[in-house]
Amino acid sequence: MKLIIHGGFFSESDQSHDTKIAKQNALKSIIEKSYEFLKSNSSYDTVAYAVSLLEDDELFNAGIGSQIQSDGVIRMSAAIMDGDSQKLSGVINIENVKNPIFVAKALRQEDDRVLGGSGAKNYATEHGFEDFSTEIPQRRSEYEAKLKTGGKGTVGAVAIDSNGKLAVATSTGGKGFEIPGRISDSATVAGNYTNEYCAVSCTGVGEDIVSNATSAKIVTRVTDGMSIEDAFAKTFIELKQIDGFAGAIGIDNKGNIFHQDSYPTMVFASFDGENFEVFE
Repeated sequence: MKLIIHGGFFSESDQSHDTKIAKQNALKSIIEKSYEFLKSNSSYDTVAYAVSLLEDDELFNAGIGSQIQSDGVIRMSAAIMDGDSQKLSGVINIENVKNPIFVAKALRQEDDRVLGGSGAKNYATEHGFEDFSTEIPQRRSEYEAKLKTGGKGTVGAVAIDSNGKLAVATSTGGKGFEIPGRISDSATVAGNYTNEYCAVSCTGVGEDIVSNATSAKIVTRVTDGMSIEDAFAKTFIELKQIDGFAGAIGIDNKGNIFHQDSYPTMVFASFDGENFEVFE
């Protein structure tokens, strides 16, 4: 059983040392709770749980604390996928729900598994998800001042359970001040992908991640026999060719955990029951 989570990027230039410490502590707490959950649950249920905890923490740009788009509205996206069935389900630009990842998870049972905008919100309402504002005062202040701090943030989780099953989940509150209707990578196979061989979640600039097909490339390369380290390396070389801004976390079916970013510093934490690692 192993688990790795990410919470976007940290920049010394626009975030304080206190914020860095707070994010390190939050990630440690979340991954410890999530690993305990993994002991008695599947990797699929665990990644949803881990991402929901990240969505509930306003330090991160997903769920509560999501960025505000250029028209003053928060729209969020999330997706989840398991390696066995390879069914990806997700929501795109959903409004006024507390945990987009749980709506994405609920869609797994449907034939139409990725919904956007009002359709996603209507589905959430019909299935008992209460109306909930995820806005916090800090984001409104940033919006009104037209600041863009924290605009390269997404949260995600990758896990392998005791049965060797892989799963991945990813959620984002957007980059902030985007054109309404803009679609990020998080609910696409570029930003969130797994099969029985490897699982990968991305964070960064969604347009760069989509252009590079980052998650799908890494997983495909591992499937074709490349090591997870080499698959990451080759994919990030290609990302560099377009000056792409991204970070990614992954686990292969041998239990190898790996992470890489194109521009420091991706916020992440991993735990395998013995060894804990957190970004510095």
